Amino acid sequence: MLHYIDVILPIPLENRFTYSITEAESGFLSIGMRVSIPFGKSKIYTGIVASIHQVKPLIYEAKQIHQILDETPIVTEMQLQLWQWIAKYYMCTEGEVMRAALPNAFLLESETIISKNNAIVLNETDLKDDEYLIYEALQRQSSLKIQDIANILDKKNVLPVVKRLVEKEAIILNEEIYDKYKPKYVRYVKLTEDYTTPESLNQLLEALSSRAKKQRDVVMTLFSISAKTKKPVKVSDLVAESKTTSATVKALVDKGILEDYHIQTDRVVYDGEENEASKALNEFQTEALQQIKTTFKTQNVVLLHGITSSGKTEVYVKLIEEVIAKGQQVLYLLPEIALTTQLVTRLQNYFGEQVAVFHSKYSAHERVEVYNQVLNNSAKAKIVLGARSSIFLPFKDLGLIIVDEEHESSFKQFDPAPRYHARDVSVVLASLFKAKTLLGSATPSIESYFNAQENKYGLVEINRRYNNVQLPDIELVDIKDKQKRKKMKGHFSDRLIEEMTEAIADGHQIILFQNRRGYSPIVECNTCGHSPQCPNCDVSLTYHQFRKQLRCHYCGYNSAMLIKCMACGTPGLDSKGFGTEQIESEVRLLFPTLKVGRMDLDTTRGKFGYEKIITAFEQQEIDVLVGTQMLTKGLDFRNVKLVGIMNADNMLNFPDFRAHERSFQLMLQVSGRAGRTNKQGKVLIQTYNPYHKILQQVSINDYAGMFKEQLEERYNYKYPPYYRLIKITLKHRDYNKVDMAADWLAKSLTQLFKHNVLGPEFPPISRIRNQYHKNILIKVPQGQPLGKTKEAIKKVNTSFAAIGGFKGVRVIINVDNY
Repeated sequence: MLHYIDVILPIPLENRFTYSITEAESGFLSIGMRVSIPFGKSKIYTGIVASIHQVKPLIYEAKQIHQILDETPIVTEMQLQLWQWIAKYYMCTEGEVMRAALPNAFLLESETIISKNNAIVLNETDLKDDEYLIYEALQRQSSLKIQDIANILDKKNVLPVVKRLVEKEAIILNEEIYDKYKPKYVRYVKLTEDYTTPESLNQLLEALSSRAKKQRDVVMTLFSISAKTKKPVKVSDLVAESKTTSATVKALVDKGILEDYHIQTDRVVYDGEENEASKALNEFQTEALQQIKTTFKTQNVVLLHGITSSGKTEVYVKLIEEVIAKGQQVLYLLPEIALTTQLVTRLQNYFGEQVAVFHSKYSAHERVEVYNQVLNNSAKAKIVLGARSSIFLPFKDLGLIIVDEEHESSFKQFDPAPRYHARDVSVVLASLFKAKTLLGSATPSIESYFNAQENKYGLVEINRRYNNVQLPDIELVDIKDKQKRKKMKGHFSDRLIEEMTEAIADGHQIILFQNRRGYSPIVECNTCGHSPQCPNCDVSLTYHQFRKQLRCHYCGYNSAMLIKCMACGTPGLDSKGFGTEQIESEVRLLFPTLKVGRMDLDTTRGKFGYEKIITAFEQQEIDVLVGTQMLTKGLDFRNVKLVGIMNADNMLNFPDFRAHERSFQLMLQVSGRAGRTNKQGKVLIQTYNPYHKILQQVSINDYAGMFKEQLEERYNYKYPPYYRLIKITLKHRDYNKVDMAADWLAKSLTQLFKHNVLGPEFPPISRIRNQYHKNILIKVPQGQPLGKTKEAIKKVNTSFAAIGGFKGVRVIINVDNY
């Protein structure tokens, strides 16, 4: 009887592939194990076993697997169910989901290994110069990779040279699988057994004191550390304590006095003190907690709408305590984990080493370790604190998912596929485990609040700040009027300067918010009006004063700042608009004695970039913090009295149906950083249009008013939550090809969905990285079956792919494009 397995490959294939296995392998293999398999002519991939059966494939001859890579499954059946749902709902392939779900180190890739053919004797004069260089290198080394050959020959395309050597039978090609994950080993040291008795030890110390005092010091230090800690001694600790070098320790090992050994250890280690008890809740938090528990009896999803600084985190902590007590796991999702170092610290203070952190700033090895801890249901990963990708972890017994700041757009993945929304996927993941989902926000997304109003979700509200702290006083400053009356200094109104002076005099800190990084978004010639453009994208270059550079924020292209205009040659270029860099330099001019910090993508690139700035601000080493929307995400600064929003109009006038909702959320969230202790905070919003409805709603914290107004607009113009959106983007380097392809696709879709198809339309920035984009938007009304709609789109897409003239045009489908 023949045995087969269906395998998911980490490449965008519509179907799973079937491979043949032996009866013995069939008995050993389980669903969720990794196997290395041949695919195509010579490639080897890592696949995940999705099913084991005895049904022979009809269309092709099943190849045999290469090897089994695991002894136990590394992917659970629940994960495979979730992958299937994501692939179906977000119109992508299981392979794309697999690539997103597994840490890179698990996806072993094949690399071509070249070794010398010892079976034949070659006349070296027959070889060309570049062939001889490779052949000579192989006489010194047993094998080389393609990348090594590229380095030897100092050119990129080395395959023709390799091909010629293969034809001459000088070399042999092998495909080898490389395991990318390497466990971390720490080197420890101890005395050898020869010196464990007091007599032998005394003799040793006497011998060393006369000849090698440094070595004697090392042995004495080893004793004192062992006596103090009663634990094995690390070589690094021994070197530091004895104030010697590792060469001294090595000398003792070589003499047989010390013995070194290695212990495998985790890369991410919690080294905190004893756990704190969680804080007692006030009456409003207690009432909210009780309501959440009661609602969970009838609803699987609850929305917690608590105003900024109302103490939502403490309510989460109490719920987590109850779930952990049952022995279950908790997933705590955050929009950007690297920012919330404060929350990591707070949770670790309560739960100690039960908290595992998972996000993109971690190295591949660190991610594998967290993945394995969750897979093994380890005590070190009872609570997983993570960004959107942590929904893919292999949970065994999930009891609760908390999605904090659920309104954040960071939960949506835009590129590459799968283009999922972590908030929506977490509801599905929780339902697979029959667990509960809690969505928390001070400014919920309109979809979530609408679902709560429609009784799809439960709704619990906290309307008081913790300790009855007053909400900040929000004031709108009309900068149009201030400019007329010449009351502006740079981008600062007289009111903002006045409030800043007062806050600093009282010993408080200030946050200034401008949602654009760099110094100036547009550089323009005063004579001819020319503005330097990115050669790869349809955008002007942003000036970064710190590096004296012009940069493109879409593709990363950069060039030195121009001294004169490229068009007319006139010196004297003027900058228009302003970003965080310009605000920072203006603050330094207006307040030379203040310490100013900046928090944007340029200053937080390293692994601990965020942490350094947040810690410095918490410890009051920075008086004024200038930043982009990073500042809005769940940060708790006790000493901030004033928040200044430098220009509210950029956000409001954005060409997007969510612009007003997002502006309201952003401004209210950044306002929430002010006055989190007894003194009332102050927020100044600078704008050219202080009578704008959204700004009026922000100034009185009127979420209900904003929700009602936006809901009416969405109903009238057929947008979510009343209609679902599927956005199709076509990309290609050739403008005409994209144009024709988009027209064909739009016409085909219009025949199916009539007036619910918008476009095709070039977006405001139609060329990015030398590729032209054109968009088609499909609106799906509530009565129309979503599954059938997607099937129809897939059929049209299949017909499109069969047209030779549109070859090379990339079609990207984005479901729930928000």
